[in-house]
Parts: sequence; structure tokens; C-alpha cells
Amino acid sequence: MNNKRKLNKDTKPTFGQQYVDVAYKEPESRDPIELQREMQKEYLDNLKETILAFRRSNPQDFFAVVTTKREKLMPNVLRNYFFCRLSCPTPEYDQSVYYYNHSDEGVAYLWTVPDKETCFHLRDNALMVHPEEQLLLQYVLQFFDGTLLNIAKRFNKEHKDSPLITT
Repeated sequence: MNNKRKLNKDTKPTFGQQYVDVAYKEPESRDPIELQREMQKEYLDNLKETILAFRRSNPQDFFAVVTTKREKLMPNVLRNYFFCRLSCPTPEYDQSVYYYNHSDEGVAYLWTVPDKETCFHLRDNALMVHPEEQLLLQYVLQFFDGTLLNIAKRFNKEHKDSPLITT
């Protein structure tokens, strides 16, 4: 008996098969700016949806966090994971953090820390960083010098200057 699985025409290809097909496919001649806009729109839509869902059950200030993870078996595939929490997270690699203020229903962008390799590259080449990446460089430097951690501690009322902590 033949152990090979027969693919039905209606069977959807697996994620792995889709990845292989895309990896070996000729690149489309799509405008990179258009591609960037599509990715940003999807990112912002996911962020908004996550914030709105959390806000319904938590009518208070909170933090939206986006972590980026690289697939182990498919290094070209990056996935963003969106979630919310009541406390400010400790800054870490591959993380973006937003603050939702319940009283004015506003969202403030706090920081982005890229992957470890990018952080060291930006820090080590700070004088050559392109002007468009200066804000990211600032976040990386604040990550390394502990400024972002202090910001998180202030939001969580853990900082030494916070009235809740006595020395």
C-alpha cells in the first residue's frame, strides 16, 4: 500500500508548503512603499482591535504590548503578537509598548526595542544612523542605559521617586 497522502484539489496547502512556495517564487514587482503601507495598516488594525477588546472589560488605564517573534524553522517569517496588560512591562528585545489613557481615550506610543542584533548595531554605529532611524536609536540607547526601565517603574509606581515607595 502506498503511504503517500493524496492531495484533494479542495485541500488547502499547509503553512509550510505556502512558505516554500513564497520563498522560491520570483519577487513581484510591487512598489515597496505600497507594501510598507499595507503592513502598517494591518499592524495598526490589530493594535486597535486589541486595545478596543481589552478596554471593554477593563475600564481603566492599561498598556498594549506588541512582541515580534521570528519563526524558528522559517527565519524569514516574523509574527507580531498583540496583547494588553494593566502594568507597564519591563523593556525587552523585540517589543513595542503603548499606553492607553482611559480618561481621554488616547493611546500614547512609549517605545520600541528591536531585536538584540539591531540594538547592538545601532548603538555601535550611532554616529552613522540614518535620520529616519534616530528615534529608534534613542529608544535603544535608553534601553541600554536603563531609562526605559525607569519609565516602566514610574508607571508601575515602583520608582524610588514614587510616593508609594519609602526608603
